Amino acid sequence: MARNKPLAKKLRMAKAMRSNSSVPTWVVVKTGGKLRRTPGQRNWRQTKLKP
Repeated sequence: MARNKPLAKKLRMAKAMRSNSSVPTWVVVKTGGKLRRTPGQRNWRQTKLKP
């Protein structure tokens, strides 16, 4: 990957990293385990971001 990235791509990657974080433990406890993972969770090997 290029060292110098366009700003738009950097912003997309940053948003993907933020949305990929796991649900806090207290949320899992509060919902009784119904909400265990983030709806937008993505694996770096399976789903690629747009260039």
